[in-house]
Amino acid sequence: MSISNVSSNISPLLQSTLNLDNQLNTLQQQLGSGEKANTYAGLGSQSGLAVSLNAQLAALSGFNDTITNVGTTINLQQSVLQQIASVGSTVQASTVQQSNFAIDGTGQTTVQETAQGQLSSVLSMLNSQGGNGYLFSGNALNQPSVASSSDILNGNGSQAGLEQVIAERNQADLGADGLGRLVIPAASGSTVSVSEDVAGSPFGLKLAGINSTLTGATTTGPSGSPASISVDLGAANPNSGDSITYTFSLPDGTSQTLTLQATTSTTPGANQFTIGATPADTAVNLQAALTAGVSQIGSTSLSAASAMAASNDFFDDPPQRVSGSPPTTATSLVDGTTANTVFWYTGGNTSGSVRSTAVATIDPSTTISYGTQANEQGIRWIVQNIAALAATSYSSSDPNASASYSALSQRVYSALSVPSGVQNISDIEASLANAQTDITSTQSQNQQTSNTLTTMLQSIEGVNTTEIGTQLLALQNNLAASLSTTARLSQINLLAYLAPLTG
Repeated sequence: MSISNVSSNISPLLQSTLNLDNQLNTLQQQLGSGEKANTYAGLGSQSGLAVSLNAQLAALSGFNDTITNVGTTINLQQSVLQQIASVGSTVQASTVQQSNFAIDGTGQTTVQETAQGQLSSVLSMLNSQGGNGYLFSGNALNQPSVASSSDILNGNGSQAGLEQVIAERNQADLGADGLGRLVIPAASGSTVSVSEDVAGSPFGLKLAGINSTLTGATTTGPSGSPASISVDLGAANPNSGDSITYTFSLPDGTSQTLTLQATTSTTPGANQFTIGATPADTAVNLQAALTAGVSQIGSTSLSAASAMAASNDFFDDPPQRVSGSPPTTATSLVDGTTANTVFWYTGGNTSGSVRSTAVATIDPSTTISYGTQANEQGIRWIVQNIAALAATSYSSSDPNASASYSALSQRVYSALSVPSGVQNISDIEASLANAQTDITSTQSQNQQTSNTLTTMLQSIEGVNTTEIGTQLLALQNNLAASLSTTARLSQINLLAYLAPLTG
């Protein structure tokens, strides 16, 4: 063998050994990282697909983060709504629990004072914040949703609160004489009439109907502008026990009847009138009974209805105020301004769907809407009716205070049952529940998609550790053999080669 042949045999062996060593290092890195390569370039023809799969997985991760944040927000919204509904039910129950009318130095019953605290609690809940800001401010996440309980009830400086708005509305509804803005002139012969004071006015009692069993009497109306009703007793007196019933519409949409009964007693009881010597005399007595009955309604049912209407006006957007001074002669409402009236809702407003004030994309083709505002009807309805109870007060010297409070309590009780046509707070909960259903469904779909994409990516980027282990063992054996052969060849030199020949 020539020396050149030995050298030529060693060089390829060294290169082969280096190749085996590189392969060994690569397999060790793959076994340690679980990936075929550190860069996309190392994946060869499948690098483009790996980039696409990783991008889709990153997008899904972002959607899942959104789902988590939005899910937390909706859970908080639902919790607050449930608590507000519970407070509404508690207040409703309380309006029928107090059997004896008793007021303290503030002019309120225990139920009313408790309602103040419950109103404050509801308003505090409406100012709850989530991860993105105020939950019930619509798109104005950085603005509190509602004003404070104190400002809403008592006002703030030159800004009138609910108590003042109720007081002004009460004056406008009762009128200067307390007759509910009705005009009841003296009887004219055998005729008794009653009319509204101004056509088109929103204030006071409105004539809705009349029904008579008075023998020989003739009734007319309601008709005309302003509306009027009259009853002509005719040529003969009614009989004892005959009656006439007036029906009035009240400012809060309720109605009230006043039934006056004829009697021969010279000391008639409440809602009775004495049959006189002539129909004209009887008409005088009927007019007096009508005046007294209307005045009683004004101090009780009308005052309660007025408070309910005023609360509805105050919580409107914008709030409605009695226009003109004095309120007793007012004939219209006017928009309150931020200069003269507390605006209870301080969040953002939208002309479209409230839910659309917060929209999130939770997968490439699915968006959900979950915005809420404190001035949504279902929420506002509970607030305004609790507030009506909390903002009204009475005088211990008023003989009609108990009846007026009872009329208000009955109205608050009925209102908190939520009449047909009014959004219920459960309607808002149901709307948000639909969003929660979409979130749950989409989250499940996203997880399935993520699992599929991860499996595909693993087949491209990942390695089979069992196969890698087998390859490593084979390479180690080959490398050991190659190193042994190389080492032997490297020990061959001229003297070692010639020694056997010269021996």
